[in-house]
Amino acid sequence: MTRAQSILDQRRAGVLLHITSLPGGIGNGDLGHDAHAFVDLLADAGVTVWQTLPVGPTHEDGSPYQCMSAHAGSPLLINLEWLVDRGWLPELSGPAEDETPESYRYARLHEAFKGFKRHVEDPYWPAYGEFIREHAGWLEDFSLYTALREEFAHQSWQQWPAPLRDRQSAALEAARVRLAESIARSKFEQFVFFTQWKELRDHARGRGVILFGDMPIFVASDSADVWARKEDFDLDENGHARVVAGVPPDYFSATGQRWGNPHYNWARMQADGFSWWTERMHSQLELYDWVRIDHFRGFEAYWEIAADQETAMHGRWVKAPGKELLKSLFRAFPGKGLPLVAENLGIITHEVEALRNRFAIPGMLILQFAFDGGPGNPYLPHNHAENNVVYTGTHDNDTTLSWYEGLSPDQQRYVYEYLGRPEIRMPLALMQAALASVARLALLPMQDVLELGREHRMNTPGTVGNGNWRWRFHWEQVTDDKISRLRQMIGMYGRG
Repeated sequence: MTRAQSILDQRRAGVLLHITSLPGGIGNGDLGHDAHAFVDLLADAGVTVWQTLPVGPTHEDGSPYQCMSAHAGSPLLINLEWLVDRGWLPELSGPAEDETPESYRYARLHEAFKGFKRHVEDPYWPAYGEFIREHAGWLEDFSLYTALREEFAHQSWQQWPAPLRDRQSAALEAARVRLAESIARSKFEQFVFFTQWKELRDHARGRGVILFGDMPIFVASDSADVWARKEDFDLDENGHARVVAGVPPDYFSATGQRWGNPHYNWARMQADGFSWWTERMHSQLELYDWVRIDHFRGFEAYWEIAADQETAMHGRWVKAPGKELLKSLFRAFPGKGLPLVAENLGIITHEVEALRNRFAIPGMLILQFAFDGGPGNPYLPHNHAENNVVYTGTHDNDTTLSWYEGLSPDQQRYVYEYLGRPEIRMPLALMQAALASVARLALLPMQDVLELGREHRMNTPGTVGNGNWRWRFHWEQVTDDKISRLRQMIGMYGRG
């Protein structure tokens, strides 16, 4: 039987923070100085894991779980000062009054590409060419997709002229000639993103910090992947999803969550040995040391919703070939095994847990979910097991302080009766419970480390807008006493 050795071979502490939530950078955090400084902050506090959200190029809503590529990085995460330092971009002056941060960033990237082309003797040129050759398997389609999307005013590929929508050879070749400059610029942006990411990863390794990434199980309908490999997805003749992904009614939403992603053509994928998934995992491991599979339960069975349904309420569970997929992936990456963590939250069956345990993949435990349902609740610390990751909350939860303040007085009393430490305020009490757990990895959202309330929530599932994905912290919030307290708790519970 194919079986991995668990990656959780010792007790560790981690912090959950998306790159966009870093200070610095215009409009959003990026891969510049503040990212490196954050690694130093973690290392100095004894934290050895930094978990981020997906880093792919997003749509207008900013959701990192609806990316335009399963492989590419978001150009909005590129640090612009890095381009200035290399002489490809003049000194930055900031956005004009009528300019959004996003348009400002893209304008500077366009300018930097022109500057790069003027420096043909730059030592980065050979690396640029090598990057294009090494990543051609996804980069050629992605760069053409982004150029076409720009040409057609950001319309989804399903709205493009039929010859391009259907990838007719003559139409694609003509587009490559017509849009050669935009295609080259897109490749340049990816080269810069991956170069900056490698610098950050090298710095993290030097400080003993593991980069823990997040891989959405599904990809966006309007993405280079679905356009380039339509046969791998369940689509109609015009490229629209026949059925879409989501989850039935649950803790987060009374009507479920209709994500809208197309489902996979699993039979087709299995017939060619899951090559798309193998390529995707290669890309993930170029970015991260460890990878969380978002919505892992979809590997065992997925919630299928007819595309014309407005909510997720009227769907059905359909079996997926998760065992065969994971066996194929573990064979493709031999050795100790893949460094995976499963997001096994929501409606989890014995079959889902059997699949996870077959491959010794750690699961997740959320303390905010622990205090209802009685002593058998699997999220209560006395029910924890070592091969798990325990969180106070995730990016989809309210901050722990706000969660606690929203409980009834009886519920608050029960939480403290269970924890047995009424003298410790929230969120410190729940953070301490996570760090004390036998689960080998304890992860704390940065909002909890900083003891922040409701207005600092990262995302509210099932909603669009509402300030989702926009939260950022400020260095002034990172006080010596908070970091000292974190370091003390990490040491006390043997996670240093």
